[in-house]
Amino acid sequence: LTLETAVTGSVSLEANKKGINMSRIMRSFYKHAEQSFSFEVIGGVLDSYLSDLESYDARIQMRLSYPMMKPSLRSGLEGWQYYNVALEMVRSQDRTQRIIHLDYVYSSTCPCSLELSEHARRTRGQIATPHSQRSVARISVELTGADWLWFEDLVDLCNMAIPTETQVMVKREDEQAFAELNGANPIFVEDAVRLLCESFQADLRIGDFRILASHQESLHSHDAVSLLTVGETFRQASLDPRLFDT
Repeated sequence: LTLETAVTGSVSLEANKKGINMSRIMRSFYKHAEQSFSFEVIGGVLDSYLSDLESYDARIQMRLSYPMMKPSLRSGLEGWQYYNVALEMVRSQDRTQRIIHLDYVYSSTCPCSLELSEHARRTRGQIATPHSQRSVARISVELTGADWLWFEDLVDLCNMAIPTETQVMVKREDEQAFAELNGANPIFVEDAVRLLCESFQADLRIGDFRILASHQESLHSHDAVSLLTVGETFRQASLDPRLFDT
């Protein structure tokens, strides 16, 4: 695949250095630009940054919209699901970190609303619908060990934890199947981050991670948000005020 990619490269400077050569940042990157996208290529760019710009550490992040073919739930149709993802690598003199970022979009049905709807149906014969909403888990995981974890693997881990991913191709039978799936998996935002946490901790390819889940409420005038971190890589005493923006 040939995919449009946004690249952010940076280096750190010693206190006595005036600045960096902007053109050299680009020239160092373009030494590797014709190679296939991978962590190895990113590592080569970082080596060039460290040597060409005489920096003591360097970072590069490559962001893209990654397509995956997904089947419908019942009708047998297929369509492309696009995931906002990024590969990031940070290299210093004695350490290299590899990080994958992913936005996983799913539907969340409120367990409380589901119970109240069933209560109305049982006690008053009143049709009521539980509220559900499009939800996003913004995930960052540090890769550990030699075993490879790719975007598809991370999506699979998310889907095992939260199976109500939004759908690409939908006919009536798929919509009914999706409603059944939501009804069988009601979830609060706190549940979402804990389920994803369990899934990630069971995979030895994943080290530190951060999960930010946002349920963009169809009942309340504000979103429900939960943040969970494991390890030191993503631990922060202060949070970016825009972190919870939807």
